[in-house]
Amino acid sequence: MTRVAATQDRDAFVSLFEHYAPRVKSMMIRRGASPDHAEDLAQEALLRLWRNASQFDPGRATASSWVYAIARNVGIDLGRRDLRAARWLEDEAVQEEADPDEPEGQLLAAEREDLVRTSIATLPSDQLRVVRLSFFDGLAHAEIAKLLGIPLGTVKSRMRLALHRLRGKLGELR
Repeated sequence: MTRVAATQDRDAFVSLFEHYAPRVKSMMIRRGASPDHAEDLAQEALLRLWRNASQFDPGRATASSWVYAIARNVGIDLGRRDLRAARWLEDEAVQEEADPDEPEGQLLAAEREDLVRTSIATLPSDQLRVVRLSFFDGLAHAEIAKLLGIPLGTVKSRMRLALHRLRGKLGELR
């Protein structure tokens, strides 16, 4: 591990991969992944190990515990991503149920639009400005920070607070 961390030694990485890939795959299968998915997760975990090898500190953890921690995090990250994708597909299916050309569909769309408009209007002015610049004007967070003369972290914080507030008000749209 130290050779991979220090010099990105490819031969050392091959040895690590051959040793840990089957073990990580087994761990993922025990956690409920299919064999094919577990193999993908193991490859992703070891790829992250390669990219982040310089962060390995033998004083804080053994190589095996570090590898398994990376694998665990990869499994969690990809599980969350899959869950978000499934929710998005469910939301898309719900939205397709109402035909926008039918009067009922038009009424639902108008109600949603009104609820979104009134919810956005209740945001504090600093959050409202960031939301408008991002969603309506299509500016990136860095562009908003430059335009407003505020730190990028402030833009992201305001956006996060605004979206949290809107989620609370618009939760009934789901």
